[in-house]
Amino acid sequence: MSMNLDGLKNAFRGFDPNDLDINSAGTWPVGVKAIVYLLLFSAIVGAGIYFIVVDKHDAVEREVRNENDLKQQFESKAFQVANLPALRKQMADVEGRFAELLRQLPTDKEVPGLLEDITAIGRNAGLSIDSIALQAERKSQFYVELPISIQVRGTYHQMGEFVSGVAAIKRIVTLHDYSIRPSGGNMLSMSISAKTYRYDDTN
Repeated sequence: MSMNLDGLKNAFRGFDPNDLDINSAGTWPVGVKAIVYLLLFSAIVGAGIYFIVVDKHDAVEREVRNENDLKQQFESKAFQVANLPALRKQMADVEGRFAELLRQLPTDKEVPGLLEDITAIGRNAGLSIDSIALQAERKSQFYVELPISIQVRGTYHQMGEFVSGVAAIKRIVTLHDYSIRPSGGNMLSMSISAKTYRYDDTN
């Protein structure tokens, strides 16, 4: 025991804490050097552990946030997969309705026949046909508008029958901008614009 105490005294012999100078560290006793080295080593290890723990903590928080995002993505994908048959059926229904609408739009070759149908409807209603003429095409984003200028004369009921007949055509035809004026006696003169449409597949 006394030998240990003697060794410890020798390790710190000549050391005065009041004269501690970093510039003369090389002359410090062995015991003081050992304590300083031990403190420096502990500080370096502690700093390393601290920064490693902080870095790992940040990484864990990022993974937790990513986990929530991944869960939401998984739930969204799972919902889409579960509803895939219904979505496919809806798509097929939409495509079927679109094809049906396309069949109701006249082709270039059918437009003259459409004008003849409108003329026949007017004559069957008892109207006098002044003119039924196709106007210049108007191109829109997905379709081409085909305006038709119509000038007819007849009674109010004949004009009503004519309008109903045009509206019942299987092809898509809409009526716009009508104007009715007296034309002598119980006769009226009607000016109306009919429009049909053609799908523009050049887009």
